[in-house]
Amino acid sequence: MQIDGIRCYRYATRAILAALLLTFSLTGTAQQTERASLPLEPGEPIPEDYYRAEFVILERIVEPEAVNEQMTGRTVEPPIETEEILWSVLQGGSTETTLDLAPRNELYLANAAQRLERSGRYRVLVSAGWYEAFPPEYKGTPLRIEAGDWIEGAGTREVEGHITIDRQRYLHVGVHLNHWQPAKEERPAIDEPMPGEAPAASPEEAPKPEGANPATASTSGAAAQPQALRAEPAPLELLTWIRETRRMRSEEVHFLDSPTIGVLVFFKKIEAAN
Repeated sequence: MQIDGIRCYRYATRAILAALLLTFSLTGTAQQTERASLPLEPGEPIPEDYYRAEFVILERIVEPEAVNEQMTGRTVEPPIETEEILWSVLQGGSTETTLDLAPRNELYLANAAQRLERSGRYRVLVSAGWYEAFPPEYKGTPLRIEAGDWIEGAGTREVEGHITIDRQRYLHVGVHLNHWQPAKEERPAIDEPMPGEAPAASPEEAPKPEGANPATASTSGAAAQPQALRAEPAPLELLTWIRETRRMRSEEVHFLDSPTIGVLVFFKKIEAAN
């Protein structure tokens, strides 16, 4: 059965909220952060407009054939150039970030992420948070995201893109993620000999017909060698994407999604104890 976008959004949202409500009933919304856990120097005051920003990126476990989004023909701009990395899983499996990430046990969304993964319906790709000041008129640098399985031959992860955080009167989060899958058809390139055929002769080794001009014989000899089609680096198809900017309020959980991926966002304002 194929899943259209609206039906999938409603289903995913209900499941997400159910898990979150259970989590909130256990943890409460007044979670406090001890001063010693903040990434500040001893004696350094807590800055104004200081927050813990949290993101959970998850993949909905569903067969690609069940998603009827017709995204294959969409034009996707190249990845944005940025030196800031929220979460990047390298080809070998190691993870890198340019942020000073908070311990997992401090994250408000950690329990929700665990519950969603244990449900068997979702796979958590990223669960991360950090402390930062977001003053009025803050214009954040895009934060790179690369997560999910490595797509062999394509040089990328399944889910890639970036997240931005800006502040005007309110905090705003922009999510720009692509969910890729290998293309069903590979694009060939002439490069290798057919099975059973000898490799194409180099211009120096190619046989020269008797009486032929040496300047042209080698070229014609090489061209006569049959060639095979060798696949280029695996092309990709867009499965779904997220293109959304959402206004945030402190201590509210926001959920941005597509039929196959979703992002939970939470901001906790950190203030000095009275």
